[in-house]
Amino acid sequence: MSRMDNAELFRAIGSKTRVKMLKLLLRKNYHITGLAREIGISVPVAAKHVRILEDAGLVSAEEYGNTKVLRLNRERLYGVLDAFSEEYDVSIPKGTNILDILKRVSGVGIKKIGEKEFIVSINGEEGFYIYEVDGSAPNKPVNEFKMEKDGEVAIKRLVPVLKKRVRVHVKEVESGEVVEKGKKKAEDA
Repeated sequence: MSRMDNAELFRAIGSKTRVKMLKLLLRKNYHITGLAREIGISVPVAAKHVRILEDAGLVSAEEYGNTKVLRLNRERLYGVLDAFSEEYDVSIPKGTNILDILKRVSGVGIKKIGEKEFIVSINGEEGFYIYEVDGSAPNKPVNEFKMEKDGEVAIKRLVPVLKKRVRVHVKEVESGEVVEKGKKKAEDA
């Protein structure tokens, strides 16, 4: 990524309004009018912000007649965060498993649970982590995948992205009737 690309990206995410737009676009696609309405700004102002997001490659628009539907470029957004990842060079004997390689890297927390070991933190940041080798997620546990040739291992923290929120209301049932907030209601069959 060139210096100019970085400047456009940081300019794009340097506005609270554009960050709100990105958050909304994480959930679903919008047309500019809908996005403006959700944020509470005029359509011309929203269009100006969208143009900046498009120039940075964070948003793309598909045209349907006179309507533009905006879509978030997730890969580009996540790529912004990749610029801040730490990089290490490690020399190992052929056939060393990924877990043993990671034990050599400063800041990688490993925890043994039963007979298995797991990556549980990076630089003290606990969470769920997965690994990729040369851009692909192997279908083997981290302690079973052996490096047979030069490559790149990426450790990624699974970040919870809210897809759905469900409000659960627990009701007490007393002899066939539902009690809700101190009131009794007949339960529908």
